[in-house]
Amino acid sequence: MIYLDNSATTSPKPPSVIRAVTDGLRLYSANPGRGGHAPSVRAAEAVYSARKNIAAFFGMEREENVIFTQNCTAAINTVIKGVLKEGDHVIISSFEHNAVVRPLESLKNRGIITYSVADVSADDDKTLENFRREINSRTRMIICAHASNVFGTVPPVGRLCALAHSYGLVFCLDAAQSAGVLPINLDEDGFDYICCAGHKGLYGPMGTGLLLIGRGGPIAPLIEGGTGSNSDSALMPEHLPDRFESGTLNLPGILGLSAGVSFVADKGVGSIYRHESTLIRYLYNGLNETDKIRLYTQIEEGIRLAPVLSFNIEGHDSEQVAAFLDKRFSTALRAGLHCAPLAHRYMGTLDTGTVRVSPSVFTTRAQIDVLLNGIRNFVNSH
Repeated sequence: MIYLDNSATTSPKPPSVIRAVTDGLRLYSANPGRGGHAPSVRAAEAVYSARKNIAAFFGMEREENVIFTQNCTAAINTVIKGVLKEGDHVIISSFEHNAVVRPLESLKNRGIITYSVADVSADDDKTLENFRREINSRTRMIICAHASNVFGTVPPVGRLCALAHSYGLVFCLDAAQSAGVLPINLDEDGFDYICCAGHKGLYGPMGTGLLLIGRGGPIAPLIEGGTGSNSDSALMPEHLPDRFESGTLNLPGILGLSAGVSFVADKGVGSIYRHESTLIRYLYNGLNETDKIRLYTQIEEGIRLAPVLSFNIEGHDSEQVAAFLDKRFSTALRAGLHCAPLAHRYMGTLDTGTVRVSPSVFTTRAQIDVLLNGIRNFVNSH
């Protein structure tokens, strides 16, 4: 099987990640921070080491501001529901995932907040102006995906963060598709909050995510309960990370995520990006030779894109194409709306969806050749 659905979750996982998860089950099967006995202390030390490792990777001075979550969606929900108050207004981009849209829509339908959508243009100055126009007296936050999970579009998030701060707003970066592929330095970039998937570009296990807290203000926890600290109080602790980590931590997952981060750090984010982007450019050039194939993003020098490519074949449903490639050429691709209808509406593909190709550090050019052969076979036989 040729796996090209790495925007959903990376596969395979590095051997070091598998070993770390196994070690978490074999060597650290005690509850960290929940006892003074030696096994609990060892488990707590292992979690702290993972937290410190991840903080260093993201350029964070304070490792306690690394919060472990169930996934990126949980991190985003924590920010949205922990920061926003009644009457607040939020601005999001035209490429946001349902992980952002659905919690905002829920709050909007309950009459708590409002939100508006700013279009992302190929011209960064125009994108900035589109966001600026949406700011009003009630605007509290800007949330923006670092990279579209469907089309690879990368908005000027650094400039958008600066724009937010110039108006006294907070900025939340959805790094689900970018962490491990695009450079991120929380302290230098000045982001208030970064939400990450642990199981995608960071090569950790599924069921892991990160909330990285920068200079954003007070935030209420999404989940409240036992933390192993301040147990005499009925209120959640104020200090980090305990304030946001109620209940037993996913220790094997955390150790696997830390191993994944180390794997990415050793390979180099820039090296990974170049490898994956080279494959996407090669695929783009191959697909561009066939008239019946519709491509949605222009891939050429000087255009900033994450290594993701979406396409359709004229007259055929995206699900049909993906199923053919799966059955006939053992190639795993994602088809449909990719949980991002906002992006499809903006690009005019809401009715058709797209076939999405997303390589990883393990993908080879030979595998892309198999995919190209399969796509050409579909075009010629239908």
